[in-house]
Amino acid sequence: MIEVQDIFRQHGENYMRTHKLPPHILKTIINIEDCRTAALGGHIDECEDCGESRISYNSCRNRHCPKCQTLAKERWLDARKNDLLPVPYFHIVFTIPKELNYLTLLNQKAMYSILFKASSETLLELARDKKYLGSEIGFTMILHTWGQNLMNHPHIHCIVPSGGLSLNNNGWINSKKDFLMPVKVVSRKFRGKFLSYLKEEYKNNTDLVFTGETEELKRKDVFQCYMDKLYKTEWVVYCKPPFGSAEHVLEYLGRYTHRVAISNNRIIALENDYVVFKWRDYRDNNNEKFMTLCADEFIRRFLMHILPPKFVKIRHYGILSNRNRITKLKKCKLLLKVSNVKKQSTISKLSIAELILKLTGKDIFACPICKGKMVRKERLESELSRPPTKNMKVS
Repeated sequence: MIEVQDIFRQHGENYMRTHKLPPHILKTIINIEDCRTAALGGHIDECEDCGESRISYNSCRNRHCPKCQTLAKERWLDARKNDLLPVPYFHIVFTIPKELNYLTLLNQKAMYSILFKASSETLLELARDKKYLGSEIGFTMILHTWGQNLMNHPHIHCIVPSGGLSLNNNGWINSKKDFLMPVKVVSRKFRGKFLSYLKEEYKNNTDLVFTGETEELKRKDVFQCYMDKLYKTEWVVYCKPPFGSAEHVLEYLGRYTHRVAISNNRIIALENDYVVFKWRDYRDNNNEKFMTLCADEFIRRFLMHILPPKFVKIRHYGILSNRNRITKLKKCKLLLKVSNVKKQSTISKLSIAELILKLTGKDIFACPICKGKMVRKERLESELSRPPTKNMKVS
């Protein structure tokens, strides 16, 4: 199977030589290239019965590496079990217009922060309005920056319980069965908040980057015309029908939390410096298609989705925020007659080997020859940090 790692190992060095890249992007490329290779060290296991030996190399654990997300996802989902409430949940998606995509790509940290702030405040404020719910809600938000074709498409997935804690903290208020709040109202409030924060950022932040097709936005009159056009555009907010059980919620969350821009199983071929991968065209009845890109273009698109250092892409708000989880979430559980006894984690204390066995049924300590027990015989040190690639361009 062709993997993202193969593409980087064949074409990454040339890409780093010919493009100016910030240090965190360079680090991600190198991490993915080195993942589960001798560069990161590992260990040798030997079977106690037949003497069969096996080398295992360490993972890079980079959050953008397609190989390193499964175990992190399972541990995260296990930690969320105690936050679930016995009510249906809605899935809401906030998307910014394509006119903002390039500006967002140039100013990722600032623009993604505005996206989180505008969308979260929209839901919290509308939920407190007695016209809609009159309660304090809680939700989890997950940032994705890509579309199926790997182009820039920033949007936020939001998982929201169908109700909230009354404003006097004395009761639980259910939303309508198939309706949380009017999507058009949500969309327009989100648009207003996002553009208000963008204007504030433009006025106060001299670090915003304007180059290429956004160069003229440095002029205040051009920027105002740009904003006027965005105010007249209908912004897309989509609310999917509610889904039910706690197990379903966790399964659903798992599809979104630890995704990277493209998974290895979507890559079909790497031949003659071209990459072929599967994608779904949502504008054409969700039909599966195949896309062919030169390796450099594939890498360029993949790197657009490397988040700024330490940027948090999964966030909790309202009654699910860290400061409210112990108090208000606990109150909600009492009102909904949910046991406040914390469920014992079944995963957090498991070793990697035990977790793999639980998830896949595969015992990594079983000898592949005689099924005897493999034991650790030797630790392999990682190679020295690789020297900078010759002529590597760092921005």
